[in-house]
Amino acid sequence: MSNPILKTFDYSFLSFLKHRVNGGMVLMVVAVLAMIVANSPWAETYHAFWNHPVSLQVGGFNLFSHHGEPLTLMAFINDALMAVFFFSVGLEIKREVLVGELSSLRQALLPIIAAVGGMIIPVAIYFAMTSGTPAEGGLAIPMATDIAFSLGVLSLFGKRVPLSLKIFLTAFAVVDDIGGILVIAFCYTSHLAGGYLLAAFIILAILLIANRMQVMSRTFYCVSGIVVWYLFLQSGVHATIAGVLVAFTIPSIPCLNVKKYITRIRENIAGFPHFDKSSILLTPNQIDVLKSIESASDKVISPLQFMEDRMHGMVNYVIMPLFAFANAGITLSGGEGDIAGLVTYAVVLGLMLGKFAGIYLFTWLAVRMRITSLPQGMDWKNVAGVSLLGGIGFTVSLFIANLSFGATDEALLNQAKLGVLGGTILAGVVGYMVLSFVLPSKKSVLLHDKSME
Repeated sequence: MSNPILKTFDYSFLSFLKHRVNGGMVLMVVAVLAMIVANSPWAETYHAFWNHPVSLQVGGFNLFSHHGEPLTLMAFINDALMAVFFFSVGLEIKREVLVGELSSLRQALLPIIAAVGGMIIPVAIYFAMTSGTPAEGGLAIPMATDIAFSLGVLSLFGKRVPLSLKIFLTAFAVVDDIGGILVIAFCYTSHLAGGYLLAAFIILAILLIANRMQVMSRTFYCVSGIVVWYLFLQSGVHATIAGVLVAFTIPSIPCLNVKKYITRIRENIAGFPHFDKSSILLTPNQIDVLKSIESASDKVISPLQFMEDRMHGMVNYVIMPLFAFANAGITLSGGEGDIAGLVTYAVVLGLMLGKFAGIYLFTWLAVRMRITSLPQGMDWKNVAGVSLLGGIGFTVSLFIANLSFGATDEALLNQAKLGVLGGTILAGVVGYMVLSFVLPSKKSVLLHDKSME
């Protein structure tokens, strides 16, 4: 007997899959391109390019500045554009908590436990290998799972993948994102400037009040979000956290419910003024009716859903590829020990072995102790495959590597980046091989589908 939860699962996962998978493939291509350019005759130009200053200035005020100094192009990407990325992540987290796989404890318990294991074990492996060395500052690098890449690999199997397995991967990756955000907020904060931080939280409080008062203006939230971002940038708390916090204030309830919307549309269509086929222009009355329909259509979609839908193209095909091109350019030459080192091996083992062991072991313990159970369609073989895909780090791992070593040690940063790319590729390839072996064949899936008709 089929699970009714899986039957009713629609917007939350399917929308997420639609918006994320292709972006992961683009990131892989761009990352390879960045490494080629960084090791080509244009390497010097490539590295110098990211040091150009960026300004958006009105009089003596530059929005893209930190303590009076303009941001470099690299800092603009990592501090400003990545804030937009984390704003998008915040919207997805809020949706998952409200209507998705994290909306009830029963649904969320297994992926939450799996995600916790997938963060603890990689950090423990990294700590055991680097404790007492300059490399220990990168503890959090192997704890992240890249949702776009992992779902991209899983999507290659099409209908061979049980829906419950896709939901499980999506849910524990979202929890993983929450863990990464908390680490960035609490572990990568410099000296605090209390005045800026207080002003930022006052504006966030105003946004929450506006949400409760059903203020639906997307422009109001976007402009306020930019102000909050600037204040965080000056405060010492990493500016990307502003994106997440602002996302949590975006209204998720539309002004007009669907039933009222359909009623209004039917009334407008029924009362639509007579249309003269010989005329190429609309009458003022016809324009008024169409404007009423347009207004109703705008009000039936909540700001949260509207922004999430509109932003996925910009995030997946502009911001993330630009981030990858700027940060994945590892120079595979130099002095002894510069190419690969302790950080590289610790990150690779953390992503490849740590993520697999943490996700699989904690899932097994949760089921063994009867805290929860495996959903229908999942077994320990395909859980193993998905646990390996959890080691696909990339985006957030590269981001945390920059926070860990970007300002202190270029050699360790390159080693960390190489570890992220190596661990991601290994986890993806091995995970794909395991899943290709344990998932049902295309023929058996087709026969099953025919038997259900």
